[in-house]
Amino acid sequence: MNQPLRQPADAPAAPTHFRSADATRARVEAIASAVRTIEIEQAGLASLGGALKGALGVSFAAAVEIIAGSNGRVIVSGMGKSGHVGRKIAATLASTGTPAFFVHPAEASHGDLGMITSDDVVLALSWSGETAELRDMLHYATRFRVPVVAVTSKVDSALGRAADVVLILPRVGEACPHGLAPTTSTTMQLALGDALSVALLEGRQFTPGDFKRFHPGGKLGAVLAFVRDVMHVGPAVPLVGAGTKMSEALIVMSQKSFGCVGVTDETGALLGIVTDGDLRRHMGPRLIEARVDEVMSRSPHTIAPDDLAAGAMSELQGRAITALFVVENGRPVGLVHIHDLLKLGIA
Repeated sequence: MNQPLRQPADAPAAPTHFRSADATRARVEAIASAVRTIEIEQAGLASLGGALKGALGVSFAAAVEIIAGSNGRVIVSGMGKSGHVGRKIAATLASTGTPAFFVHPAEASHGDLGMITSDDVVLALSWSGETAELRDMLHYATRFRVPVVAVTSKVDSALGRAADVVLILPRVGEACPHGLAPTTSTTMQLALGDALSVALLEGRQFTPGDFKRFHPGGKLGAVLAFVRDVMHVGPAVPLVGAGTKMSEALIVMSQKSFGCVGVTDETGALLGIVTDGDLRRHMGPRLIEARVDEVMSRSPHTIAPDDLAAGAMSELQGRAITALFVVENGRPVGLVHIHDLLKLGIA
């Protein structure tokens, strides 16, 4: 087995102060490089924002109109780094209510053109507009009258000439010091894709409930769960009627283990809540014989079953409490506890 090369035991070590100086210089240069990259890309985004206030904005609105008016999907395509950005744009469109998927331009020429129908819209990305792999897809789109929205920096490019709507990106410098690696250009492509997705989302009035249908799993799915999905219902809800002795209310409070008990009137409407804090405030020899009406906090904070679970967590944390009664038409229909939300992954 080959042994790793080692320095001779008597080899002189570099002075500590030199090693420290070199490391410090390297850190400073790395941070300066990072700041420079961010500033260059920020300038690119600023140019993109300015362009959207002018001619690009007109084209952008036309692109939104074409996509919103289609009966099919958005077919996103691009080569190289533009392709990677295109995959993300397709994913964002699909997750926000605009059916979309990515088709690799080279694979399109070998059968995947069959995925594209005349009801679809092609969204093609190419900084130069001369990506050879896109040509077959553009010819196909022209032949079958599939609308094409181009994202490019050159309106007179092959892509620009073939498109129905051209979204012209501002010509700005790349963050790469050699001007070769796509950096600022891909940042602008990505931002424009997000802008399209959000404009389409807002145009169709896409709600958090709609969003949840496309994100049922993971952290995002948990945040988008509704209160009715996580609340305790039926016999599990700690409730007593007005006029109940505290000795009985304490038994219910202990059995249900939520640290509180709700108090209802003769119609079932929620009047108040008795919490551990209320018990501490009224602690004394008369507490057991007192009525819940004397101890409870009136007009307790509540939440609706169709509110988001994330909203319940915000309410609990903001008010430094551990449970909320879920109320519908004034009557308690459930209870949501902070432990249940934490188990769900909402924090």
